[in-house]
Amino acid sequence: MPGRAIVVGAVGLLTAVLAWGLFIALPRWVALPPPAVEPPVESNAPAAPERKIKARLFFVSDDGHGLTGVERDVAFGADPTAQARAILEAQLTSPEPPLLSAIPSGTTLRAVFVANGDAYVDVSSEIVSGHPGGTLSESLTIYTLVAAVKANLPAVGGVQILVNGKEVDTLAGHIDLRQPLVTSPTWVQ
Repeated sequence: MPGRAIVVGAVGLLTAVLAWGLFIALPRWVALPPPAVEPPVESNAPAAPERKIKARLFFVSDDGHGLTGVERDVAFGADPTAQARAILEAQLTSPEPPLLSAIPSGTTLRAVFVANGDAYVDVSSEIVSGHPGGTLSESLTIYTLVAAVKANLPAVGGVQILVNGKEVDTLAGHIDLRQPLVTSPTWVQ
């Protein structure tokens, strides 16, 4: 009996060693085929057109003393904030001649959000550093942004202009920007 126990133990030990060896070495011996990857399906169907809306954008009037509205197609926004972003991005692009923008070149939209009935428009510092100065120019710049939002989003009560994420007193020393503004009929024709 003791001999039989030794043989059974040796066979068990040998089986364990072989199983362990196979477990370690088997992955090197057997290369599993790569998972099947389906090729992309080519579609001949045209992409759905981007949804657009008609928006009123504002540019310097012919006499240079006010703003005139021009209708343009802009991307549709799913909510008021997204719509305000699409409108303002369109407003900040350079217009085709003979139209002139009252926004200094290089000004970009950093952020926009609509909350508590007002729109908060955060633009880059080029709106200040590139501004020519003067009451007329400053008024046209400010009311271009205000009118673009108010004319297209009538639920917005006022527009607060921020520069680089901060409230500013003014752009060029003439118009108080410390509170939301509404469209001024003096500037928009």
